[in-house]
Amino acid sequence: MSEIRIVDIRDEAAFALLPPCADPTFDHRTCDYWEDAERGSKSHRASWLTAARPAPEADRRSGEVALNPFAPPPRTGPAPNPFAVDDEADPLADNPFAPRRPKPPRIESSAPRKLALLGRGLAVFGSYAKVLLLDEEPAAYAQFGPLSAYPRALHLRELYPQLPQAPLPAVITCVATTAAARGRGLGQRLVASVCDDLAARGFAAVESYPESDTPPDATSAATPEFWIEAGFTRVVADERFPVMRRELE
Repeated sequence: MSEIRIVDIRDEAAFALLPPCADPTFDHRTCDYWEDAERGSKSHRASWLTAARPAPEADRRSGEVALNPFAPPPRTGPAPNPFAVDDEADPLADNPFAPRRPKPPRIESSAPRKLALLGRGLAVFGSYAKVLLLDEEPAAYAQFGPLSAYPRALHLRELYPQLPQAPLPAVITCVATTAAARGRGLGQRLVASVCDDLAARGFAAVESYPESDTPPDATSAATPEFWIEAGFTRVVADERFPVMRRELE
């Protein structure tokens, strides 16, 4: 019997498990289609798989900025993370009788760009993606999160004022199964796991935005029929941009 294990994307080791897209021109590891409403793309961008190296100290201090007495000093460390909780902000940090709070998970600044996008709210929301392993081989991938994390989903939702505005739903932006693992219900099983996870985080509903009349390998949002099988209802029957929704318990 095959063994199934579902892994949350919380670090580079888990990020490395992301399976390849069925269409080689796409890549889950570099796609920012949903995160960037204006320039987002699903295309393969190999340069995104490694983080850009910071400029040498000498280069950062050279140029016109160095000659501008009104310019702020160059930043030498990583950008501050507004979601992080450090010891200085913790009122119990100096209390010797209080138990130490575990440090929240975070993605290092040296991580690939897509991983940084997946980890930007990790300490507050939790993971934004899961990989399903079949006998320890990556077989399916799903990406999800709060609506506010995905500008393209926000823009699409603005087309339909009839959709409920409160409470706002979580969204599943992507679900994909490798060609070799299709036909086993793995995508459905992964979506069920995501829905259970989102319900446990307090969401009352989840939505997805599939693409109609699109070849299966050219979309990561699946088809309306897939979502209906996963317990979703077609709440907007637009021919091009339908909206699928499932109430969570």
